[in-house]
Amino acid sequence: MDKNSKIYVAGHRGLVGSAIWNNLKGKGYENLVGRTHSELDLMDAVAVRDFFERERPDVVVLAAAHVGGIMANLKYRADFIYQNLQIQQNVIGESWRHGVKKLLFLGSTCIYPREAEQPIREDALLTSPLEYTNEPYAIAKIAGMKMCESFNLQYGTNYIAVMPTNLYGPNDNFNLETSHVLPAMVRKMHLAKLLRDGDYEGLRADLRRRPVEGVGGNATREQIEAVLAKYGIDHERLMLWGTGSPIREFLWSEDMADASVYCLEHIDFDDVRGDGPEVRNCHINIGSGREVTIRELARLVRLTVGYHGTVEWDESKPDGTLRKLTDVSRLHSLGWRHKVELEQGVPALYRWYLNNL
Repeated sequence: MDKNSKIYVAGHRGLVGSAIWNNLKGKGYENLVGRTHSELDLMDAVAVRDFFERERPDVVVLAAAHVGGIMANLKYRADFIYQNLQIQQNVIGESWRHGVKKLLFLGSTCIYPREAEQPIREDALLTSPLEYTNEPYAIAKIAGMKMCESFNLQYGTNYIAVMPTNLYGPNDNFNLETSHVLPAMVRKMHLAKLLRDGDYEGLRADLRRRPVEGVGGNATREQIEAVLAKYGIDHERLMLWGTGSPIREFLWSEDMADASVYCLEHIDFDDVRGDGPEVRNCHINIGSGREVTIRELARLVRLTVGYHGTVEWDESKPDGTLRKLTDVSRLHSLGWRHKVELEQGVPALYRWYLNNL
């Protein structure tokens, strides 16, 4: 891959895609191609084929996906498996048909079994049952990485699959219905602080930028309080899901972007395929190798936001996988390590959120 390569970043407006786009730009790659969903529906096979026919990219980064937190994964199971399979089928298939030289597929560490030995090595894949709450999404991502692996073995392509841990950072999803744990917690803590302080102008500014269930900046106090109560937020208390005991690993999205571009520049399929008669588990875990309980994370977010109300835990709600830490020794052996620690990243995320109201 050289600086003149035409690089298509699918999902270039999302958390991961935008960070990869900016990283590529910062390293001097100027021939970048991106399309919003309104410009190109990746579930439309004909539209995707026409796009590849016109643009003829040399490199593809498949960062586009239908994603969400535990609530969304439970409620919209069909959407998560169907839409992701369709996107992957179209983009990977057209990449092969149009001679793309290199492809980077972004997966997720939810592909691993619920009770995988910790830290989770790449070869833990498909060794025992998945976590039920996000099983459809995980199966779709496993199919995508197996597509990459299979095209490499049958057709000699150079498609790399990376499995990032829980990500957070600029352009994150703060929708309370669909967001992941860290951005959801940041926003809930912020809203709880505003409500406790009686800052309704601040609440309206927040809801004007990101309405909750249709409740926006012009809502009455009663409407605002009612919708926040549905998400466990009242004048004195914030209720968070689960027990707070699950352990998670988090990675700053710009670190993930740097790792992704590093893989594009320096790692080929032959570097990860191994020497055995059966080639499998050629994907690469991308993470920090550091873990924290959700309860400890809440304390960090609380300190960052400056919320002084009560935090309680709704133990009737699911925890999800109890522990999920990636083994990043393969990534380290290939020459890349993360830079941003959680204590730096959470304040940076909150600053970004406040600057984008």
